[in-house]
Amino acid sequence: MKLENRNIIITGASQGLGKAIAAACLREGANILICARDAKLLEQTRAELASPKVAARAADVSNLADVRALFDHFPRLDGLVNNAGVYGPKGPLPAVDIEEWMDAIRINLFGTMLACREAIGRGCKKIVNLSGGGATAPLPNLSAYAASKAAVVRLTETLALENPAIDINAIAPGALNTRMLDEVLAAGPERVGAAFYEKALQQKKSGGASLDAGSDLCVFLLSSASDGITGRLLSAIWDRWKDLPSHLEELRRTDIYTLRRIVPSDRALKWDEDL
Repeated sequence: MKLENRNIIITGASQGLGKAIAAACLREGANILICARDAKLLEQTRAELASPKVAARAADVSNLADVRALFDHFPRLDGLVNNAGVYGPKGPLPAVDIEEWMDAIRINLFGTMLACREAIGRGCKKIVNLSGGGATAPLPNLSAYAASKAAVVRLTETLALENPAIDINAIAPGALNTRMLDEVLAAGPERVGAAFYEKALQQKKSGGASLDAGSDLCVFLLSSASDGITGRLLSAIWDRWKDLPSHLEELRRTDIYTLRRIVPSDRALKWDEDL
Protein backbone atom coordinates (compact mmCIF):
# COMPACT_ATOMS: atom_id res chain seq x y z
CA MET A 1 0.00 0.00 0.00
CA LYS A 2 1.21 3.50 -0.89
CA LEU A 3 0.68 5.07 2.55
CA GLU A 4 1.23 2.12 4.86
CA ASN A 5 1.29 3.33 8.49
CA ARG A 6 1.80 6.98 7.50
CA ASN A 7 0.13 9.46 9.85
CA ILE A 8 -1.88 12.06 7.96
CA ILE A 9 -4.09 15.00 8.96
CA ILE A 10 -6.87 16.05 6.58
CA THR A 11 -8.76 19.29 7.23
CA GLY A 12 -12.28 19.98 5.99
CA ALA A 13 -12.88 16.24 5.79
CA SER A 14 -16.48 15.84 6.95
CA GLN A 15 -17.90 15.78 3.40
CA GLY A 16 -17.14 16.19 -0.29
CA LEU A 17 -13.54 16.04 -1.46
CA GLY A 18 -12.10 15.94 2.05
CA LYS A 19 -14.11 12.83 2.84
CA ALA A 20 -13.02 11.23 -0.45
CA ILE A 21 -9.36 12.01 0.32
CA ALA A 22 -9.76 10.45 3.77
CA ALA A 23 -11.25 7.27 2.28
CA ALA A 24 -8.46 7.06 -0.32
CA CYS A 25 -5.76 7.46 2.34
CA LEU A 26 -7.36 4.73 4.45
CA ARG A 27 -7.44 2.37 1.47
CA GLU A 28 -3.71 2.93 1.07
CA GLY A 29 -2.99 2.03 4.69
CA ALA A 30 -2.67 5.44 6.37
CA ASN A 31 -3.63 6.40 9.89
CA ILE A 32 -5.68 9.58 9.56
CA LEU A 33 -7.08 12.39 11.65
CA ILE A 34 -9.99 14.22 10.04
CA CYS A 35 -11.26 17.59 11.17
CA ALA A 36 -14.04 20.05 10.37
CA ARG A 37 -16.07 22.66 12.24
CA ASP A 38 -19.32 20.66 12.32
CA ALA A 39 -18.74 18.09 15.09
CA LYS A 40 -21.95 16.16 14.40
CA LEU A 41 -21.28 15.75 10.68
CA LEU A 42 -17.64 14.94 11.38
CA GLU A 43 -18.58 12.12 13.74
CA GLN A 44 -21.02 10.78 11.17
CA THR A 45 -18.23 10.73 8.58
CA ARG A 46 -15.85 8.98 10.99
CA ALA A 47 -18.49 6.29 11.56
CA GLU A 48 -19.07 5.89 7.82
CA LEU A 49 -15.35 5.46 7.16
CA ALA A 50 -15.59 2.59 9.65
CA SER A 51 -11.92 2.05 10.36
CA PRO A 52 -9.87 1.88 13.56
CA LYS A 53 -7.24 3.87 11.66
CA VAL A 54 -9.37 7.04 11.53
CA ALA A 55 -9.83 9.60 14.30
CA ALA A 56 -11.88 12.78 14.23
CA ARG A 57 -11.64 16.12 16.00
CA ALA A 58 -13.79 19.21 15.54
CA ALA A 59 -11.64 22.25 14.77
CA ASP A 60 -11.68 25.68 13.17
CA VAL A 61 -8.51 25.90 11.07
CA SER A 62 -8.46 29.68 11.41
CA ASN A 63 -8.10 29.30 15.21
CA LEU A 64 -4.50 28.84 16.35
CA ALA A 65 -5.41 26.91 19.51
CA ASP A 66 -7.60 24.49 17.53
CA VAL A 67 -4.84 23.90 14.99
CA ARG A 68 -2.19 23.26 17.62
CA ALA A 69 -4.47 20.76 19.36
CA LEU A 70 -4.94 18.88 16.08
CA PHE A 71 -1.23 18.42 15.64
CA ASP A 72 -0.82 16.99 19.13
CA HIS A 73 -2.72 13.87 17.99
CA PHE A 74 0.16 12.11 16.22
CA PRO A 75 3.59 11.73 17.84
CA ARG A 76 4.96 11.58 14.28
CA LEU A 77 3.31 13.37 11.39
CA ASP A 78 3.99 12.21 7.82
CA GLY A 79 1.45 14.15 5.77
CA LEU A 80 -1.00 17.05 5.80
CA VAL A 81 -3.84 17.87 3.41
CA ASN A 82 -5.22 21.40 3.77
CA ASN A 83 -8.66 20.92 2.26
CA ALA A 84 -10.77 23.17 4.50
CA GLY A 85 -12.15 26.09 2.53
CA VAL A 86 -15.16 28.28 1.78
CA TYR A 87 -16.35 30.43 -1.11
CA GLY A 88 -17.07 33.35 1.17
CA PRO A 89 -19.51 36.14 0.26
CA LYS A 90 -20.88 36.31 -3.26
CA GLY A 91 -21.37 39.53 -5.18
CA PRO A 92 -19.42 42.65 -6.22
CA LEU A 93 -16.94 43.75 -3.56
CA PRO A 94 -18.81 46.93 -2.49
CA ALA A 95 -21.98 44.89 -1.94
CA VAL A 96 -20.64 42.05 0.21
CA ASP A 97 -20.32 41.91 3.99
CA ILE A 98 -16.72 42.81 4.82
CA GLU A 99 -16.60 40.52 7.87
CA GLU A 100 -17.67 37.56 5.73
CA TRP A 101 -15.00 38.52 3.20
CA MET A 102 -12.31 38.54 5.88
CA ASP A 103 -13.60 35.29 7.37
CA ALA A 104 -13.04 33.61 4.00
CA ILE A 105 -9.45 34.86 3.98
CA ARG A 106 -8.96 33.59 7.52
CA ILE A 107 -10.22 30.11 6.67
CA ASN A 108 -8.73 29.66 3.20
CA LEU A 109 -5.40 31.42 3.65
CA PHE A 110 -4.70 31.79 7.36
CA GLY A 111 -6.06 28.29 8.03
CA THR A 112 -3.71 26.83 5.44
CA MET A 113 -0.80 28.89 6.79
CA LEU A 114 -1.38 27.89 10.42
CA ALA A 115 -1.58 24.19 9.57
CA CYS A 116 1.51 24.38 7.34
CA ARG A 117 3.40 26.15 10.12
CA GLU A 118 2.58 23.43 12.62
CA ALA A 119 3.34 20.65 10.14
CA ILE A 120 6.71 22.08 9.17
CA GLY A 121 7.65 22.63 12.81
CA ARG A 122 6.85 19.00 13.62
CA GLY A 123 8.91 17.45 10.85
CA CYS A 124 6.13 16.60 8.39
CA LYS A 125 7.55 15.64 4.99
CA LYS A 126 4.50 15.95 2.69
CA ILE A 127 2.01 18.82 2.49
CA VAL A 128 -0.84 19.20 0.00
CA ASN A 129 -2.77 22.48 -0.21
CA LEU A 130 -6.07 22.79 -2.07
CA SER A 131 -6.18 25.76 -4.40
CA GLY A 132 -8.95 25.08 -6.89
CA GLY A 133 -9.70 27.12 -9.98
CA GLY A 134 -9.79 30.34 -7.98
CA ALA A 135 -5.99 30.52 -8.13
CA THR A 136 -5.52 30.60 -11.89
CA ALA A 137 -8.19 32.97 -13.22
CA PRO A 138 -10.22 35.95 -12.00
CA LEU A 139 -13.55 35.08 -10.43
CA PRO A 140 -15.90 38.09 -10.52
CA ASN A 141 -18.29 38.16 -7.56
CA LEU A 142 -16.13 35.67 -5.62
CA SER A 143 -13.24 37.98 -4.81
CA ALA A 144 -12.42 36.59 -1.35
CA TYR A 145 -12.21 33.05 -2.70
CA ALA A 146 -10.13 34.03 -5.72
CA ALA A 147 -7.71 36.19 -3.73
CA SER A 148 -7.23 33.64 -0.96
CA LYS A 149 -6.67 30.70 -3.30
CA ALA A 150 -4.13 32.59 -5.40
CA ALA A 151 -2.36 33.46 -2.15
CA VAL A 152 -2.39 29.78 -1.13
CA VAL A 153 -0.48 28.89 -4.30
CA ARG A 154 2.14 31.58 -3.75
CA LEU A 155 2.42 30.49 -0.10
CA THR A 156 2.94 26.92 -1.30
CA GLU A 157 5.71 27.95 -3.70
CA THR A 158 7.40 30.07 -1.05
CA LEU A 159 7.28 27.42 1.68
CA ALA A 160 8.66 24.85 -0.76
CA LEU A 161 11.73 27.04 -1.31
CA GLU A 162 12.11 27.72 2.41
CA ASN A 163 11.91 24.00 3.22
CA PRO A 164 13.75 21.98 0.55
CA ALA A 165 13.53 18.80 2.64
CA ILE A 166 9.71 18.88 2.49
CA ASP A 167 7.51 18.28 -0.55
CA ILE A 168 4.85 21.03 -0.50
CA ASN A 169 2.40 21.26 -3.39
CA ALA A 170 -0.99 22.71 -4.30
CA ILE A 171 -3.67 20.99 -6.34
CA ALA A 172 -6.74 21.95 -8.36
CA PRO A 173 -9.16 19.01 -8.15
CA GLY A 174 -11.48 20.14 -10.95
CA ALA A 175 -15.07 21.37 -10.95
CA LEU A 176 -16.70 19.25 -8.27
CA ASN A 177 -20.39 18.78 -7.48
CA THR A 178 -20.11 19.46 -3.76
CA ARG A 179 -21.75 21.81 -1.25
CA MET A 180 -19.81 24.72 -2.77
CA LEU A 181 -21.57 24.22 -6.10
CA ASP A 182 -24.89 24.12 -4.28
CA GLU A 183 -23.98 27.45 -2.65
CA VAL A 184 -23.46 29.03 -6.07
CA LEU A 185 -26.79 27.75 -7.34
CA ALA A 186 -28.56 28.93 -4.20
CA ALA A 187 -27.00 32.40 -4.54
CA GLY A 188 -28.42 32.79 -8.05
CA PRO A 189 -27.21 34.73 -11.11
CA GLU A 190 -27.83 38.10 -9.48
CA ARG A 191 -25.05 37.50 -6.95
CA VAL A 192 -22.58 35.25 -8.78
CA GLY A 193 -23.14 36.56 -12.31
CA ALA A 194 -25.12 35.07 -15.18
CA ALA A 195 -22.16 33.37 -16.87
CA PHE A 196 -20.85 31.71 -13.70
CA TYR A 197 -24.36 30.64 -12.69
CA GLU A 198 -25.01 29.07 -16.10
CA LYS A 199 -21.68 27.25 -15.91
CA ALA A 200 -22.67 25.93 -12.48
CA LEU A 201 -26.02 24.72 -13.83
CA GLN A 202 -24.32 22.81 -16.61
CA GLN A 203 -21.85 21.32 -14.14
CA LYS A 204 -24.70 20.16 -11.91
CA LYS A 205 -26.34 18.43 -14.87
CA SER A 206 -23.13 16.80 -16.13
CA GLY A 207 -22.10 15.47 -12.73
CA GLY A 208 -18.88 17.49 -12.51
CA ALA A 209 -15.38 16.15 -12.11
CA SER A 210 -14.82 12.90 -10.25
CA LEU A 211 -13.83 13.12 -6.60
CA ASP A 212 -11.50 10.21 -7.29
CA ALA A 213 -9.21 12.32 -9.49
CA GLY A 214 -8.48 14.78 -6.69
CA SER A 215 -8.15 12.13 -4.00
CA ASP A 216 -5.84 10.01 -6.20
CA LEU A 217 -3.59 13.02 -6.78
CA CYS A 218 -3.46 13.65 -3.03
CA VAL A 219 -2.43 10.04 -2.38
CA PHE A 220 0.31 10.37 -5.00
CA LEU A 221 1.65 13.59 -3.45
CA LEU A 222 1.56 12.09 0.05
CA SER A 223 3.43 8.96 -1.05
CA SER A 224 7.09 8.28 -1.77
CA ALA A 225 6.24 8.11 -5.49
CA SER A 226 6.22 11.93 -5.55
CA ASP A 227 9.52 12.45 -3.71
CA GLY A 228 11.26 15.55 -5.06
CA ILE A 229 8.13 17.08 -6.61
CA THR A 230 7.56 20.34 -4.74
CA GLY A 231 6.38 23.91 -5.11
CA ARG A 232 3.90 23.07 -7.88
CA LEU A 233 0.24 23.66 -8.64
CA LEU A 234 -1.10 20.50 -10.26
CA SER A 235 -4.45 19.88 -11.91
CA ALA A 236 -5.98 16.53 -11.04
CA ILE A 237 -7.90 16.60 -14.32
CA TRP A 238 -5.61 18.17 -16.92
CA ASP A 239 -2.03 17.37 -15.88
CA ARG A 240 -0.27 14.04 -16.45
CA TRP A 241 0.93 14.02 -12.86
CA LYS A 242 1.59 10.27 -12.75
CA ASP A 243 4.45 10.86 -15.20
CA LEU A 244 6.12 13.60 -13.15
CA PRO A 245 8.69 11.35 -11.40
CA SER A 246 10.35 10.92 -14.80
CA HIS A 247 10.58 14.70 -15.24
CA LEU A 248 12.15 15.74 -11.93
CA GLU A 249 15.14 17.49 -13.47
CA GLU A 250 12.94 19.54 -15.81
CA LEU A 251 10.73 20.51 -12.88
CA ARG A 252 13.71 21.64 -10.80
CA ARG A 253 15.09 23.95 -13.48
CA THR A 254 11.83 25.39 -14.85
CA ASP A 255 8.71 27.18 -13.64
CA ILE A 256 6.33 24.56 -15.04
CA TYR A 257 3.11 24.26 -12.99
CA THR A 258 3.65 27.56 -11.16
CA LEU A 259 1.97 30.98 -11.12
CA ARG A 260 4.00 33.53 -13.06
CA ARG A 261 3.64 36.97 -14.67
CA ILE A 262 2.99 36.94 -18.43
CA VAL A 263 5.01 39.39 -20.53
CA PRO A 264 4.44 40.36 -24.20
CA SER A 265 7.10 38.01 -25.55
CA ASP A 266 5.29 35.07 -23.95
CA ARG A 267 2.48 35.80 -26.40
CA ALA A 268 4.74 36.45 -29.43
CA LEU A 269 4.33 40.23 -29.09
CA LYS A 270 7.20 42.68 -29.39
CA TRP A 271 6.00 45.59 -27.25
CA ASP A 272 9.16 45.80 -25.16
CA GLU A 273 11.71 44.60 -27.70
CA ASP A 274 13.71 47.86 -27.56
CA LEU A 275 14.00 47.93 -23.75
